[in-house]
Amino acid sequence: MKTVLEENQATKQKLKGNMTKIEVPSFMNNMGKGMKIGMVNMDEDNVSDWKIHGETIPIYFERVSEYFKWEDLFPEWIDEEEELEGTSCPEIPMPDFKAYDDMDIIVAKLPCKYPQELWNREVFRLQVHLIAANLAVKKGRRDWSWKTKVVFWSKCRPMLELFRCNDLVRQEGDWWFYEPEMSWLEQKVSLPIGSCKLALPLWAKGIDEIYDMSKIQSTTRTAKREAYVTVLHSSESYVCGAIALAQSLRQTGTKRDLIILLDRSISQPKRDALAAAGWQIRLIKRIRNPRAEKDSYNEYNYSKFRLWQLTDYDKIIFIDSDIIVLRNLDILFHFPQMTAIGNDVWIFNSGIMVIEPSNCTFNFLMDRRSDIISYNGGDQGFLNEVFVWWHRLPRRVNFLKNFWANTTLEASVKNELFGADPPKVYSIHYLGLKPWNCYRDYDCNWNIGDQRVYASDVAHKRWWKFHDGMDENLQKFCGLTKQRKIELEWERKMAREMGFSDEHWKIYITDSRRKHLIN
Repeated sequence: MKTVLEENQATKQKLKGNMTKIEVPSFMNNMGKGMKIGMVNMDEDNVSDWKIHGETIPIYFERVSEYFKWEDLFPEWIDEEEELEGTSCPEIPMPDFKAYDDMDIIVAKLPCKYPQELWNREVFRLQVHLIAANLAVKKGRRDWSWKTKVVFWSKCRPMLELFRCNDLVRQEGDWWFYEPEMSWLEQKVSLPIGSCKLALPLWAKGIDEIYDMSKIQSTTRTAKREAYVTVLHSSESYVCGAIALAQSLRQTGTKRDLIILLDRSISQPKRDALAAAGWQIRLIKRIRNPRAEKDSYNEYNYSKFRLWQLTDYDKIIFIDSDIIVLRNLDILFHFPQMTAIGNDVWIFNSGIMVIEPSNCTFNFLMDRRSDIISYNGGDQGFLNEVFVWWHRLPRRVNFLKNFWANTTLEASVKNELFGADPPKVYSIHYLGLKPWNCYRDYDCNWNIGDQRVYASDVAHKRWWKFHDGMDENLQKFCGLTKQRKIELEWERKMAREMGFSDEHWKIYITDSRRKHLIN
């Protein structure tokens, strides 16, 4: 591992920045005198003018090394199953909090390298945020007459992941004044500092040992309302998947509300079926991705931003409609935004994620639609640029149906998990071609060269077994269209011509849906 601390720095070194004098914001005049003011990463010249408001307390800490990179905190892979040595995170130096008395206000100067590449993934920037947050939690004065106050000077907006727009009291130029909800902030700083360690170690020392939920519940307040939510728009192709998702959630025993956001492309008969499956329907207007090409698959995928408008809920768990849930996921409601599984490099997968609805967060997402570049052109890439500091769930919570390593061992391990009964994974995320768009007889991802990494007959069989347990009036919404039948026969023909050695294209088709097509 790269060195993460500068060897030549003193243990207690006051940090210096540029020497441009920063004026004290006018809102400080309304806060009175005689306060104790913690100063983080502030130059001496910028501290003197604050003394009129009270005692300024410089906070000493050791700056992280320039060799400490974001990928050290957010690695692509970690030893989740604790098969080797378990998981660990490098240390971000913090002040000696015990050396300080309580403070009325924490003032910090945040580094901002925008528009440099990866400016929002600078570890020093995160370090200053975490120091300010920890000072507020550990040393911030709060009683019936006073809320802990955090003030930042920054050319860039402070991180939404730690200082929410709901808690922003005032902005004045480059000054940002927050009164954080302390119980929420306390939980955030109690979690691992990156995805280098699981926020939810479901299997403490083995896959069958369930994590003690009381450790998580004790750090959270009781939410007023919570819900599972999915989104359908622009096409009815995922209606069957959403029906199966609702039914699978109810089979886990959850009592939470099930909310589905639909646009007007979903016909009334399909809406009725979704309601019968268990969803409460809310109609939305689609949101266009301004960077997407017209009529492309991702043209309206920013419609997912509507999730943040569900402000009658304190917390929601979004689940993609190509997922079936096998074990109860209610424990996830005890985690903050943004909590998800890892995907590639430092990216989280947005298929299952914990969200805290907020109109101001929604407005922020809408305002940045044209500015933020999504690595994949979709909502997942966009959200990963907004919520760069996130909390890692075990991959078994959102178990992806893929075989990137393309090895016999990978296929053996994953297929055993896909088929385990009782289930060992909490959900299966059906990437690639969806089960209801294949013949029942086998996973049609086998027929297409670049889709074969998603092929699993075991996972495919599991989905159809679940389907067969649904009410017959719901099953009929999982039929084949005439167009899809033509495509399936063409894909089988091309697989035969390619001579794929697994010879799935030879399997005799018994699926009765071929003879009972739907519109």
